[in-house]
Formats: sequence, C-alpha cells, structure tokens
Amino acid sequence: MQILEYPFDSAYILKNKRSIKKELLSEGNFALTKKIAVLGGSTTSEIVKILELFLLNYGIKAQFYESEYNRYWQDACFENKEIEEFAPDIIFIHTSNRNLIKKDFSPSCTKEQIDAELSEQFEHFTQMWENIARVYKCPIIQNNFELPYYRLLGNADCSNIGGKTRYINELNRRFADFAQKHSSFYINDIAYLSASFGLEKWSDPYYWHMFKYALSVPAIPEFAFNVANIIKSIFGMNKKVLALDLDNTLWGGIVGDDGVSGIEIGQETPMSQVYSEFQSYIKSHKDLGIMLTVCSKNEHENAVAGLCHPQSVLSPDDFVVIKANWDPKDKNLVDTAEELNILPESIVFVDDNPAERAIARGQIAKMAIPEIEKVENYIKTIDRNGYFEVTSYSADDAKRVEMYKANAQRTQAQKRFENYEDYLLSLEMSAEILPFCELYLARITQLTNKSNQFNVTTKRYTIEQMNSVCADSNYVTLYGKLVDKFGDNGVVSVVIGNIKENALHIDLWLMSCRVLKRDVEYAMLDTLVSECRKRSISKIYGYYYPTAKNAMVRNLFGDFGFTLEQSDEQNNTVWSLDIADYENKNKVIKVN
Repeated sequence: MQILEYPFDSAYILKNKRSIKKELLSEGNFALTKKIAVLGGSTTSEIVKILELFLLNYGIKAQFYESEYNRYWQDACFENKEIEEFAPDIIFIHTSNRNLIKKDFSPSCTKEQIDAELSEQFEHFTQMWENIARVYKCPIIQNNFELPYYRLLGNADCSNIGGKTRYINELNRRFADFAQKHSSFYINDIAYLSASFGLEKWSDPYYWHMFKYALSVPAIPEFAFNVANIIKSIFGMNKKVLALDLDNTLWGGIVGDDGVSGIEIGQETPMSQVYSEFQSYIKSHKDLGIMLTVCSKNEHENAVAGLCHPQSVLSPDDFVVIKANWDPKDKNLVDTAEELNILPESIVFVDDNPAERAIARGQIAKMAIPEIEKVENYIKTIDRNGYFEVTSYSADDAKRVEMYKANAQRTQAQKRFENYEDYLLSLEMSAEILPFCELYLARITQLTNKSNQFNVTTKRYTIEQMNSVCADSNYVTLYGKLVDKFGDNGVVSVVIGNIKENALHIDLWLMSCRVLKRDVEYAMLDTLVSECRKRSISKIYGYYYPTAKNAMVRNLFGDFGFTLEQSDEQNNTVWSLDIADYENKNKVIKVN
C-alpha cells in the first residue's frame, strides 16, 4: 500500500488507521502470522495500532500482547503465565530516557560514581534480556536512548562526567556492544530516529505529561515503521534486488540524445556530484549481497557506454542483469525476476519517471517502487524505506552477487546442451551434505528465515532454537553445500526431521532458489534416507503447508515417490515414504 511507504503522511495514517487496517485485512494472503509482545516503559497503545498497519503491509499478520504501563521489567524478569501462554515470536521492549534509573545528573559527580551507576543501569537491562532469552527463547528488539531534550551543562553536557548526554551516549554504546555479541538481539535506533525527526518535536513534553507517551504522537508512524522494518527483516522479508533506470536516475541527461560526454556524472558540476553520490550509495549495496540490475528504455550499446563513462562510479560489471531495450519495463522486471529465480516482489524498482512507476505498480503486485522525486532525495527515500534492513549478515551474503553472476554463466552453458542431464553433468557438481555444524549454523538459521519459495513448511528458527535442535538427539539435521566448475554456491539446502518412535517427521525442508533445477533436493533425500537407516528409522513423513509463495513445492514429496496420506480444505498435505526399498535418485552430483 503506497500510503504506508516512505515518504508517508503521518497525520493521515494516524487519522485513518481503522480504514487502512480494514483495507489491508481485506487483501488477505498474509505470508506470516506472528505473535509480538510489547513491554513498555511508557504508553504503547497507539504505537501497537500503527505498527500493526506496517506489518500487515509487509504481509505479516500480528497478534499483540501489551504490558501494563511501565511494567516492562517486571513482566520480563518474573514469572508471567499470560506471556508464557501467549508464546511470543518476538519481544519488543519500548523504553526511553524517561525510564533511566538515574534521574539527577550533577557536575559534582565523580567518574567512579557515574561508572557505578552506568553499570547498575546496564545490569538492569541485561538481567531482563537474559531472562527473556532463557524463558521465551525468542528474538528481542530493544530501543536504545534518545538524547535529553535539554542540556543542563550546555555543550559540556556531552563531555562532562556528570553530563546526561555523555551518560546516554555511553549507555547506547554498551547496548550496541551487547547487540554485537548476541545474534537474536536487535537495537531499535531511536537515537538516530529522534535526531532525524527533530529532537525537540520528538521529545515534546506535552505528550508525556498528558498521555505518558515517551515520544510525540506525530512521531509514532516513523517509530513504528522502523520497528516493522526490523521485524520483517528478522523473518526474511527483505528485498533482494535494486532494478535501476539509467537516464536521469543514475546520471543526468539522456545518453541516447546527449551522448556519453553530455551526461551529468562526476565532480564537474553540483548536479553531476549528486548523481555520483547516488551511484556510490547504490554500489555500496553490493557489499550487503544486494543484486543490482538495469531496467532502462535504451539501446543496449548506449546503456553500456553510459556505464563506462570515465567518471561513473558504477560499471557494467556491477550489474547481474542489464535489460536495456524498448520493451515495457514491467515485462523486463518480470523477466529479470525469472532469470534470477526470485519473485518480482523481491525487487525494488527505481525510476525517475512517474509514468513508468505507475505502470509498473499497476502491473506487478507488491513490487517496491519508491516515489523518489528530486535526485537530491533519492538516497534518503530509498534508505528510509528500509528495504534491505540488516539483521543478519553472513559470508554468503557478501558473495551473493558473484554467485548469481555464476548462475548466469550456467544459463549460457545450458544452451549448448540438448539433454538436460548432460548439462547437469557438465557442471561437475559436488555437494557437502552433513549434519549441522557450528561453522555454518548462522547461515543455516538465516536460510530458515529467508527462504520462502522452496520451503515446504516455512517454519522459522532463531539461533537459540537452532542450537536446541542441534543438541537434541531426537532430531536429524542436514545442510547441503554445493560447488561446481563456475563457483561455490555456499550452503543452499536445509532439512530438519523429528524422530518419533521409528519414524522421521520432516519439520523443515528448504532450498535456496539460486540452485533450483540442479537436483540438489535428490542428493539431500538420498543422504536423509541413509541417515534414517543408520538410526533404524523405517518411515519418513513429509508435510506441506501452503503459503502465498511456496506453490512450487506443493508436490515435492509426490515427486520424491512419497504416498499422499492426508489433505484438507486448506490444501495442507501429509505424505509418507517407506524407505526399505528406496533407491538413490541423485545421478549428477558427487556427494563427498
């Protein structure tokens, strides 16, 4: 819904939240249903209502538990049957500098006194976080702290031992250090949000004294949007691709009319500098594993020539796919998605032309198409939309662009073969298929939260839950890592099965879309059957739970030779396989 994309009208959202919610609910087809416990040090009711809208817009239908006013610490640290029965998927702790234990800051305080109080304050929070992790075993989102809205010591407030600004900065640093060391702990950075919104407007004391809101009501949509971006990222709903127009988007002017020498890029003029800064911003996304593509109405030669401009930050090699032709852009975007084996909704389409944006938005549901307006605002608009919010980062993320480029080479190689099996054999594939190990556990967990299409149950796991599975002898776990002559694809497939009596029940079977149609699933099944035989397991049960995205695997178990046991009105299915007479199906991958 465009009204919930940045830049949005906060006043409109606050006024029309009921009608917006009704419209979002009427669309249905939610990818996920999640339970979120909100533990507040101040009033949270309006925050929850607006947060719900942004989550619905992301395809997440949320149920909420709200603590009573300022009972966040008690709810987190003491037994709470209500929260235990609620069984949250995420706990969000909404605190602010209004909740700091230390209230009076004095320049007469010694460093020892301040350090002791900082340690006491930090312990107040870490005790809460550690108890949540132990009892609820779910991700935690925690606000850091906004700066004080007044400075008792003036500019010295940031440097004097007794300055409140210095105290908050140091506490925020300790929160950040904790986040670096704990993989399921995430900071909601209200220190940045309040500065961006305007600290005086954010901390307007009227809303605190009248309603006990720690931030002004007009700031709530910005705040809720930021929390929603963290949540959708945790559950693997980030975008994967930036599809970029060229003329007046990556450079000023029209390369076909003005020639390469006539486009604005580089350091010669203020406007060319703006485009160069934007290109630098775009290129930095490659380090996050975001794929860059071109979608431009242009002659291909002109497009490549523009990207080869001596002052261009981006070059043709930075792009996984270049679609520069005169076809409709919505067609090119769909074709790009097919070539990359992703859904079109995984793409962010950036184009300066409002008409092109409107056409693409009308033709491709759920594709992100920001209203970028003036080039000076391109970076802010894309960045503030949080399309690529980072909540996990692995070595495979850094290599993703090169992996997809290698896939393009594989596609070209395929064209030389009439027989598909001969093509697969030519790839010289080898796989490492083994039980989970610590080395790859972060990547395995990340896959469970990002893979949506080739995923039969779409169950999500935190790192704590994954550690529990690894330590439990009642589970069979396998990861698959694929290498071929074009490169290393990394960990691409995950299977988790739960042993009950003499049968294995598959809780999770997923695979990265970048290795579709490579027979990895058969190699995984062969190894799974082998592991079951070692444990005297005679039967495997597979489960398929349909979502808006995983239709491609609705008959996976049927293709494997399983027998359909059950099916209901929602098309949930249960399958079984007696493994006594099972014969290996993989013929093209060497498993080592």
